[in-house]
Amino acid sequence: MIDDPYKVLGLDWNASDEDVKKAYRRMAMKYHPDKVANAGESIRQQATDKFRSINDAYEHIKAQRGMK
Repeated sequence: MIDDPYKVLGLDWNASDEDVKKAYRRMAMKYHPDKVANAGESIRQQATDKFRSINDAYEHIKAQRGMK
């Protein structure tokens, strides 16, 4: 389970649904593992872990709020 999904996305709990979507897209683009595809294995693994936590946080918030 993730710590605080809002913190992972850099948001306050009272952020709008649109703010949640924008933060997710921004974070996903910034930390996508393909950005470090040519880096070493440990860097790729860190990027994959960060990307996974971003996705988990977004999915948790969407489920909590009933977002599509």
